Amino acid sequence: MQVLVNPSGAFTQGGFQADAGLTGRKIMVDTYGGLIPHGGGCFSGKDPTKVDRSGAYMCRFVAKNLVAAGYARECLVSVAYAIGRPEPLMIEAVNEKQESLNDIVTAHFDFRPRAIIERLELCRPIYRATATYGHFGKPDLPWEEIIAF
Repeated sequence: MQVLVNPSGAFTQGGFQADAGLTGRKIMVDTYGGLIPHGGGCFSGKDPTKVDRSGAYMCRFVAKNLVAAGYARECLVSVAYAIGRPEPLMIEAVNEKQESLNDIVTAHFDFRPRAIIERLELCRPIYRATATYGHFGKPDLPWEEIIAF
């Protein structure tokens, strides 16, 4: 077992210079209205390096594609990160029978922040569509795309 304490080092810069954005007010509305558990991070900022937003988008993308490929009727994909570490600490995917889909996910999808940004093209000006009525279920957003894998 490995215990991580501030894996990116000391926090020497804080406030708006380091991390600007609103926190948490709409997180339940922006996700699934409480149906899906999450860590409490917020989607308010438009910085795709923040895995609260980009990680959630990637989980949606992977879950939709696992369902579309027939691996599940319902799917829950979870991911956990440590600040300063590009590799997720944990990726877990299960279907409605609680069967693990982890091997499929890790073989076909890269959850490192830079890879998510590139895969979902998150540096484009696409966030206006997420300002109302949540972030999911809107067909023109890249995390809603179905791919062959």
